[in-house]
Amino acid sequence: MRRTRQQGNPQKADLPDSGPSREQEQFLYLTRLAWALRTRGLAISVQLPRRAEPCVSVQRESGPLVVRAALLGERWIFTWGRGRDRWGDVLDEDAPERVWEVSQ
Repeated sequence: MRRTRQQGNPQKADLPDSGPSREQEQFLYLTRLAWALRTRGLAISVQLPRRAEPCVSVQRESGPLVVRAALLGERWIFTWGRGRDRWGDVLDEDAPERVWEVSQ
């Protein structure tokens, strides 16, 4: 028996493509960062907790360094730790280098 879609009940595929969701963008930025840090020889993991923000966890002797991607206004940034200098624009080519330096 063939299933038919009910009229008046739009499916996601019926809606115009508006690009990636906020969560998809966040995941994309985190995985790009994770890959860049991996190529620098760091042990990393991308974590997708059920009830918290996704993050990249960088393994280090003093404990993990947690990096998050956050939307600040209309701009995506990475944040790690506390302090005014513990952030960087996700599109900044030096962002992985800055995270690498902090993780040492």
